Amino acid sequence: MCLADLVHAQPFMHPGLLQNVRDIARMKTAIKEKQDPIYSDFLFFQEHPQSQSTYHMQGPMKMVGRNPTVGQGIYDADANAAYQNALMWALTGEQSYADKAIEIIDAWSSTLKSITGRDAVLMAGLGPFKMVNAAEILRYTHSGWSSSSIENTEKHFREVIYPVIKDFAPFANGNWDAAAMKTMMAIGVFCNDRPIFERALHYYINGAGDGSLLNYIINETGQCQESGRDQSHTQLGIAHLGDCAEMAWHQGLNLYAYADNRLLKGFEYTAKYNLGYDVPYTPAIDMTGKYLYQQLSTEGRGRLRAVYEQIYNHYVNRVGLTAPYTQQAAEKVRPEQQGSPGADHMGFGTLLYSRVAAMGDEDNIRSIPAAPAGLLAKTSSTNGNIITWIASIGVKYYTVKRAERKNGPYSVLARQIPHSLYRDNNVVAGRTYYYTVSAFNKSGKSANAYPVSITSGFRINWKQSVFGGEEGLKDTAVFDGRQFTIIAKGIGIDSLHNQFKFIYTPLNGDGAITFRYIPQISSQFTGFGLVIREGLLDSAPQIALIIKPESSGQAEAPRWHTVLLFRGGAGNKVKTIASGSILSEPVVTFSRLTGYYWLRLQRKGEEFVGYSSVDGKNWAKIGSVTDRIKKRVLAGLAVSSGLSGNATIVSFDQVNLEE
Repeated sequence: MCLADLVHAQPFMHPGLLQNVRDIARMKTAIKEKQDPIYSDFLFFQEHPQSQSTYHMQGPMKMVGRNPTVGQGIYDADANAAYQNALMWALTGEQSYADKAIEIIDAWSSTLKSITGRDAVLMAGLGPFKMVNAAEILRYTHSGWSSSSIENTEKHFREVIYPVIKDFAPFANGNWDAAAMKTMMAIGVFCNDRPIFERALHYYINGAGDGSLLNYIINETGQCQESGRDQSHTQLGIAHLGDCAEMAWHQGLNLYAYADNRLLKGFEYTAKYNLGYDVPYTPAIDMTGKYLYQQLSTEGRGRLRAVYEQIYNHYVNRVGLTAPYTQQAAEKVRPEQQGSPGADHMGFGTLLYSRVAAMGDEDNIRSIPAAPAGLLAKTSSTNGNIITWIASIGVKYYTVKRAERKNGPYSVLARQIPHSLYRDNNVVAGRTYYYTVSAFNKSGKSANAYPVSITSGFRINWKQSVFGGEEGLKDTAVFDGRQFTIIAKGIGIDSLHNQFKFIYTPLNGDGAITFRYIPQISSQFTGFGLVIREGLLDSAPQIALIIKPESSGQAEAPRWHTVLLFRGGAGNKVKTIASGSILSEPVVTFSRLTGYYWLRLQRKGEEFVGYSSVDGKNWAKIGSVTDRIKKRVLAGLAVSSGLSGNATIVSFDQVNLEE
C-alpha cells in the first residue's frame, strides 16, 4: 500500500456537512406528517425572508472585508439565502429554490477575489461556511447545477476562501480558530480534499491556538476560554466546535466523544450559567498570552443563542447520554429561529436536528466503519512512539500499520486494538516511521487512515535542552521527518539568565545553520531563532539571531523584528549587536506573524553573521559580531514563549546545518 493509495482510498460521504441524506429524509417526513417540534420550526424557516426563491441577491462584490467593513452584511445575507434556499429545495423539491441558491453561489464564486481587513479570518470563517453547506446540498441532490459551475465553485473555495483560513487564528480569542476550522472542514469535504479535511481535524484536537478543543474548553468543569470575556462569544465558540463534530459524524467519525465528551462539558457549563445557575470559575491566561479574564463575565448572560438543539439532540437522543442544562437551554429557545447576528450560526436547529430519543444513527452503526482520522504521533526516548486517532463510529477494533518510507510499503504492526491509541515500542532511535490505521466491525473493514509520521526519539545527532527551570518541557520537541515542532516556555533569550528551549547539534569550526519558520505561533510574546553557543551552561558565550516582538503600547499590535544578540562570557549580559527593520508583509500582517520567514546564522573564523529572507533565496544581512570562542560549539533552534508560565508552539522546516 503506497501513500497515493492511502490518500485516495478514503471517499467522503455526500451530502456530508451539517445535513446528510438521512437528515433530509427525517425532516421531510416530519414536515409531511406535521410532527412537532420539527414542523413548527419549519413554518418559521419557510417564512423567513432569506428562505424565499424571490430573494433579491445583494451582491456579488469583488472584495469583502471586516475591520474595516467592506460588504460584510451583503455577503452574509446572500450566504444565509443560499443555504436556506438550498435546504428549501431539498425539503420541498421545488426547483425555484435550487435555482436561487445556484444563482447566488455562482455569482459570488465568479466575482469574489479577496477577503480583507484585520478580521479577515473571521469573515472567511462565518458566511462562507453557509455557502459551502449550500453548495454541498445542491451538488448531491440532483438540483441541476452544472458541472462547470461546480468546478468553478471548488476553485473559488480553494483559492479565495481557504488561503485566508489555512493557518487559523492563534493570535485571537478562540472563536476565530473555531470558525476557521469548521469552514476548512467543509471545504475539505466539498472539494474531496483529504489533506484540507485532516488539517482542520488536527487543529481541532491538537492546535496551538485558543480554538482547539482542549484550549477552548479549558478544564473538566467545562469552563471556556472566553467565559470571562462575555457569554455571546463563548456560545459562538462552542457552537463552531459543535458544527465540526456534526460534520465529522456524517463522515463516520466520533469527534463528539473526543477527550471524554469535552464538547458536552463546555455546553453544559455555558448553558447552566446562562440559565441562572452558579458555576465554578478559575482565571486562566489564554494561549496568546494576551487575555486573562479575572471573573466569569455577566455580559450577555441569559441571552441564549440558537445553538443548543444540535448538541442536545446528539448527546441525548442520538447516543443516549444526559445533558440537563443543554436540554433546558434548547427547550427555552425552541423552536430555534435563524442564528444571528449575520451569519454567525445556522440556527433553525429544531428543524435541522430534532430526533426521537434513542433514534441513534443506524446508517453509521450498521455500515462498514469510516477510516479513522486525525492521527497524531508522539515520541520519547524511553516509551517509543505513541499513535492516537479520532475514533470511527460503530467500530469493533483497529489494525495499525507502519512503514519506514513515505511511499510505503506498509505492513501490519498490530491487530484487534480495542481503543484509539497504540504504543509502538519496537522502534530505532532517530528513524522516521509512517503510520496508518484501519477500522473493523462485523460489516467489514474501512479504508486506511491518512498517514502520520514521526522520528523516534528525535532527529539523529540532535538533542533537546531547556534553560530556566522548565524541566517539564524537556522532551516537548518532535521531528516528523520534515519539520520540527517545539513547545517552550520562558521569558527569553536576551537576558543574563536565559529561559528558552534549545534544539541543537554539534558544529565543529566554520558553518551555517538555517531554518524556515512555519506560520503561526500561539503566544504573541514568542521569541525564536538560531543560537550558536559554547555549551549548555546557562552563562556560556552565545550568539543568537532572534525574531521577537517589541511593545508598541498596544497588546494587539506588537512590532516584530529580527535582532542579533551576543554574550561574550560567564556573567556578562546579552548585548544587542544589530536590529533589523520592523517586519512587514508578507511576513507580518496586522502585527501578526503570519508569513514564512527564513533565518541563517553563519560562522566563519571568528566572525558570526546573521541573515534573514522572505523567500529563502534573497538574503539580507542583519549584522555581524566578532569573538574568539571555542572551535567546537552547539548550533540550533531556540524558542521562548516570552511568558514565565505559558507555553508557546512554534514549527520550523528546511532546517539545515552546513559545515
